[in-house]
Amino acid sequence: MANPYQSLHDTAFWRPAVAEKGPLGLSGLWTPKFRIGPQDKIITAGSCFAQHISRALRARGYNWLNAEPAPPFLPKAAAQQFNYGIFSFRTGNIYTPAMLLQWLRLAFETGDVPDEIWQQDGRFFDPLRPVIEPDGFATEAELRAARQATQAAIAQGVKTANLLVFTLGLTEGWENAQTGLHYALCPGTVPGAAFDPDLHRFNNADFASLARIMGQALRLLRAQNPRLRVLLTVSPVPLTATATPQHVLTATSHSKSVLRALAGELALKYRYVDYFPSYEIITHPVFRGMFFAPNMRSVEQAGVDTVMGHFFADQARVFGVSAPSPKAKELPGATADGEDDLRCEEEMLGAFAK
Repeated sequence: MANPYQSLHDTAFWRPAVAEKGPLGLSGLWTPKFRIGPQDKIITAGSCFAQHISRALRARGYNWLNAEPAPPFLPKAAAQQFNYGIFSFRTGNIYTPAMLLQWLRLAFETGDVPDEIWQQDGRFFDPLRPVIEPDGFATEAELRAARQATQAAIAQGVKTANLLVFTLGLTEGWENAQTGLHYALCPGTVPGAAFDPDLHRFNNADFASLARIMGQALRLLRAQNPRLRVLLTVSPVPLTATATPQHVLTATSHSKSVLRALAGELALKYRYVDYFPSYEIITHPVFRGMFFAPNMRSVEQAGVDTVMGHFFADQARVFGVSAPSPKAKELPGATADGEDDLRCEEEMLGAFAK
């Protein structure tokens, strides 16, 4: 062999793999490590883009696990309003690795997670998910019971599932400077707690800390379920707002670049972790922004369809076509497709733009 490049497949070269194919002719973007079939029990969590993935899996007859279904008396619209059936658990969006690890520690009672409850106008709010109850909880006991139900659902879901799909969303987050509790959203941007600059601390996590946190989360997951596989994605949705001094465009580029590098490194390091390139399919310049809505932030349905088309095509290319599960059915709390009914809590920050 004259040199190692002579034996490479066309996908290794830009001209035949990209330039000659065009954005809608690309193929083989993902070589999955493991088969994901309709019989697998799949749990989803993370940023709002994970909702697109769970809906597409359900539409294809895949076995998405709703580990915390809505009460049977609650109508579908109300179930969505109260954050049932959005993710596999009623956590709301989990935007950061720190929040994922914090929920896992609560669910499996490992590590010392600080306790905090917010109260405003006689209502009680959970700082881990302050908007799951639109008007807050009537009592602290009700809040704690609801949180314990979610912790139990996470524990059962992780122990039952074959696959966790987790979408990394943000590097920016807020925490209690005294206790280290990680918040879902910045206090003062949602009901429940006024912002205190001496108590509430901003953190834009770097690669090293994120790698350490995700490593801890993955090891905890596998300790509870040695068969669990993890598929990582990165949300292509730009930041609504940044608390850094940077322009929101460059802050978005920084945050997503760190998360993309993190996902790639974790997939290389752990045999049971894979990365699916939904981020590249939506954001790469070769696609010319065609999948974004006019606000250049929301992802149009055509983009979701293209992402999931690659997902199923590459699974079939590597492992063969999977037959839909005969047990597949519409799950409690499931919602109709569409960008308007996605639950993306970070979008609330847009209300503070001058």
